[in-house]
Amino acid sequence: MLFDVKRFLSHAIQENITDIHFRAGLPPIVRRNGAIEKVLDEPALSENDIKMITEAMIPEKLKYRIKEVYDFDFPYSIDGVARFRVNMLYESNRIALSIRYIPYHIPTLEKLKLPALIRKFVTFNNGLVLVTGATGSGKSTTLASLLEYINQNQQKHIITIEDPIEFVFQSKKSFFTQRQIDLDTDSFPDGVKYALRQNPDIILVGEMRDKETVASAIKAAETGHLVFSTLHTNDSIQTINRIINLFEPHQRNYITTQLANIMRGVISQKLIPKADGNGRVAAVEVLTVTPAVKNYMIKDQIDDIYEQLNTGSQNDMLSLNSSLCKLARANVITDIAAVQASEYQNELRQMLRGAYTGSQR
Repeated sequence: MLFDVKRFLSHAIQENITDIHFRAGLPPIVRRNGAIEKVLDEPALSENDIKMITEAMIPEKLKYRIKEVYDFDFPYSIDGVARFRVNMLYESNRIALSIRYIPYHIPTLEKLKLPALIRKFVTFNNGLVLVTGATGSGKSTTLASLLEYINQNQQKHIITIEDPIEFVFQSKKSFFTQRQIDLDTDSFPDGVKYALRQNPDIILVGEMRDKETVASAIKAAETGHLVFSTLHTNDSIQTINRIINLFEPHQRNYITTQLANIMRGVISQKLIPKADGNGRVAAVEVLTVTPAVKNYMIKDQIDDIYEQLNTGSQNDMLSLNSSLCKLARANVITDIAAVQASEYQNELRQMLRGAYTGSQR
């Protein structure tokens, strides 16, 4: 009997499942509240089952790619239920699927319990704002919430370039043009290049994957557009260094100066298990590129920016350790979970004891 993927996915999202994996010879494997588990009351899937599931889910226009590439992403939706980002891959020369749940409803910044200071990033008319974190840390959801806030409060033309399209926006005060790699445009750099001819105010670049995409995003920001994007980095310092190091050594001074002039801020986040076991909560670091931060960047003193996160105005900065400490003190997360998530654990231990006297980097 053919595996009923719509039934399974519809049931999965009711069980707080965020990710689903189909592998030949195994029952479906899911991630619930951050933990991987097998769905033992479902049968093991055969290689043919997964081929048929893939054929049923993939858009007709993209079916040719099954035989041409080893990995690619595509969207899938169940009307009235949810959207999903599907990654098709091969493992042991067999098709496999990894599926991420994307809710139809875009959560508000308040519902996500994100710090109020990140709202300042939607007030800029130009520049670059990055949301960073590991895979599955909620970057896309945070970006969608920021864009939806703009949608409800500002009259803007927003172009999104994604691989694939995740959240679908309904135009309100703003209007959206949503473009998908391979369906609507060839690549992120091409999408950004042509977006500049489409009269946008805001451009979302789904992911900064390479220096060509970074260069195109910087150009868009320099030419008077507000650009949002994501990176797989753990904090703001790592983010700035990652971007600079994408380029050749002889280009880095120029890129650093460009970045200092157009970067408006970095939001870095991690999802931490709640103390009560009921889901996860975001711990967030926020770096605003103030004149002091800009000066550090131009002087190539990137690591010194961390001190600004600890000593800067609360209207501009929030260190990850401060966010973790606040969540732990409110008993939302445990002290152990907080320390495990920290990049600077000794510093956080002092903060939790109330004995913090300054950065211990």
